[in-house]
Amino acid sequence: MPCKTCSHQICNAVLAARIMNATLVLPELDANSFWRDESGFQGIYDVEHFINSLRYDVRIVESLPEIRQNGKTKKMKAHQIRPPRDAPISWYTTFALEKMKEHGAIYLTPFSHRLAEEIDYPEYQRLRCRVNYHALRFKPHIMKLSESIVRKLRAQGHFMSIHLRFEMDMLAFAGCFDIFTPKEQKILKKYREENFAEKKLVGLILRSMRFDNSTRIYLAAGELFGGERFMKPFRSLFPRLENHSTVDSSNELGENTQGLLGSAVDYMVCLLSDIFMPTYDGPSNFANNLLGHRLYYGFRTTLRPDRKALAPIFINRENGRTAGFEEAVRHVMLNTNFGGPHKRVSPESFYTNSWPECFCQTSSLNPADKCPPENILEVLESQMQSENTSNSDPIPSNMTLMADK
Repeated sequence: MPCKTCSHQICNAVLAARIMNATLVLPELDANSFWRDESGFQGIYDVEHFINSLRYDVRIVESLPEIRQNGKTKKMKAHQIRPPRDAPISWYTTFALEKMKEHGAIYLTPFSHRLAEEIDYPEYQRLRCRVNYHALRFKPHIMKLSESIVRKLRAQGHFMSIHLRFEMDMLAFAGCFDIFTPKEQKILKKYREENFAEKKLVGLILRSMRFDNSTRIYLAAGELFGGERFMKPFRSLFPRLENHSTVDSSNELGENTQGLLGSAVDYMVCLLSDIFMPTYDGPSNFANNLLGHRLYYGFRTTLRPDRKALAPIFINRENGRTAGFEEAVRHVMLNTNFGGPHKRVSPESFYTNSWPECFCQTSSLNPADKCPPENILEVLESQMQSENTSNSDPIPSNMTLMADK
């Protein structure tokens, strides 16, 4: 889902600008191709908050500046560069920087996964967290709508949120084919064979963990594969199933439930829910960012199925060996971390688990790991004024970076 899908690239764009001491042009969101939504960055995110929050790290402008040349004023043109995948910092401080000095502005495209994720420099990693969890804030009306939905859900007690990776993941909830047409069954059988270990009977996992039909579940998903008739088996297990359309009585989402606005609301409701469960922990930036966001804000409870450990249990069940099924599932799930701090091990993403880099320590032998003083904003403001007065930056102030999402 795009609202936070692009956040990793935005974090990298800010970091690249910081590395090169360049001005960053407000990032673009490429949502038209799939979401058919032209809201863009300004329509989803609070631009003023974004720019202001990062003012001590990098200068950000909304568009390329105009320049005066041969007596005429025209917009600066950026030189387009294709960065290598997972480029090291050295690529930005050498090749990219030289091109920027030569042309005045560079346009990095494509920019997905174009800056190494694992960087042995804690401050750069912390900048990524400042961007992701502080600077990137949805516009006030989105935040207000999301909070309204959460209040309505919580008015009846605790609630869980579940994210579906994409339409065919819905099969994992049902565990049967008879509600689908023959053509759909053929597609889903092939999909199930190829992705068995990744998605399997989430409803049975929840039941095995003793969630009953009183459990209130918020479903974050796009258009359902197979339509509403698919939901009947899952609703029979968990009838208190909601989504943003059923909870939002104001109808503010209107026809935009599947676009950027609907995705943004889903993200915030999942972030604020009592429990969050992704049904797929592969290349889903929406779910991965939520896992990292919930961990960053107080290690909020997350149910994250261990696909590798659960796969043989479900294979036995499908082959008729059902004895001890629920106990075996509970045993696997109780050995997960539930969103608590844990060492990041490849291939887990930094954006899924920013511990320990983005967590300060009240007492540490290393000054870089200590929590900032209470007057940190005053200190940063003083430093910025001092730097502006000295004007000692080795890189010209008109160096500009653009990054394509």
